[in-house]
Amino acid sequence: MILDNIKLHLKAGDGGNGAVSFRREKYISHGGPDGGDGGNGGNIIAAVDKSLTSLIDYKYKRIFRAQNGEAGGGKKFHGANAEDVILKVPRGTIIRDAESGLIIADMTDTESFLICKGGRGGWGNVHFATPTRQIPRFAKSGIEGEEKDVIFELKMIADVGLIGLPNAGKSSLLNKISAARPKIAEYKFTTLTPILGVVNNTDNPEQTCVVADIPGLIKGASEGAGLGYEFLRHIERCRLFIHVVDASGEDGDPVENLKIINDELKNYDPSLIERPQIIAANKCDILAEDTDTSEIEAYAASRGAGFVRISAENGDGCGQLISQMFRKLDKLPPVKIYEPEIDLTEKEESSKDHSVEIRNVNGTYVVEGEWLYRLMGNINFDDRESLMYFQRVLRTGGVIEALEEKGCRSGDMVSIYDFEFEFIS
Repeated sequence: MILDNIKLHLKAGDGGNGAVSFRREKYISHGGPDGGDGGNGGNIIAAVDKSLTSLIDYKYKRIFRAQNGEAGGGKKFHGANAEDVILKVPRGTIIRDAESGLIIADMTDTESFLICKGGRGGWGNVHFATPTRQIPRFAKSGIEGEEKDVIFELKMIADVGLIGLPNAGKSSLLNKISAARPKIAEYKFTTLTPILGVVNNTDNPEQTCVVADIPGLIKGASEGAGLGYEFLRHIERCRLFIHVVDASGEDGDPVENLKIINDELKNYDPSLIERPQIIAANKCDILAEDTDTSEIEAYAASRGAGFVRISAENGDGCGQLISQMFRKLDKLPPVKIYEPEIDLTEKEESSKDHSVEIRNVNGTYVVEGEWLYRLMGNINFDDRESLMYFQRVLRTGGVIEALEEKGCRSGDMVSIYDFEFEFIS
């Protein structure tokens, strides 16, 4: 069975910490700060691999973590950046946010996509030296890498989808018009996975299209019957459907069989029933020459669909079908591309927000904020200059003003992530 829907947990690497270091060399008695910056954490990137047709590579491994950046060193040595983790996916994979189900990216083209950004490395103490602060004994910690749960959902890229009841002859038709060699047998549900084949235009050999054999469609498929709606997602991008029906009547009334499949398409996604169709009346080789297929043709006309009598067994009518297929494709819009429903750049901007939450808990003003949590990792609370830097950031970041607006006055206690101090206005 094809693996086309899977949930993954992704964690980008954290940035390395900046170094606190001072120049110590012979004949240099008062060397200045020379702590280097930390390296950047590794990103997690999705990239299209055209050779892949399923997500089978992720069957047993569902958690991916990029390495952290290395810490900075003395002599202004920069910590090494961590390598990126590249997740290879088939063309047509949709990346969704696992919590909301919204689309993050559509991997239809060959461009890679940054899913989780690695954290930036922290600054070494060399950046904090000023004429009045010549011995900074603090540096910045690296920023944490992004972490999220995502869903990879494969929606195959095909121009044409072969639809129809099991044993209608879809696999035989794909075998006849392309180089694909799907398994063919007399029993139903022989095809258990979608199969792609490339078809050349007989009128213009340089023109090709991709045709997909979609298995498992029966009455009730949209509600889970048979192979269920497991493969219905793979026809969502198809520009044109070739509706293969057994015209011999051996598998029931052909018109009723056509209606069954169209009803399932409508139940799954009402827009699919509006997709252009060509009805291929198959197995005409076992019919008498004077057999009437006018009812099938009339049904096709009532829906504005094309109609061709074919035999997937001996190839009769397949050339006519291919010609009609390419004529219709020439007039149809390109393959559907899903627009992102979540803008990750907006999330990145929101992470720069310097807002804080202030609560009065038994007379102590508790201050919390994501940026404050990161700031606490940069402060050496045993160093006077580092504390002065911390105090200045609280003032320029609006924390002092926010505390005063909440009613905090001189002498009141303030707690920022377990660091408590007496407020002085």
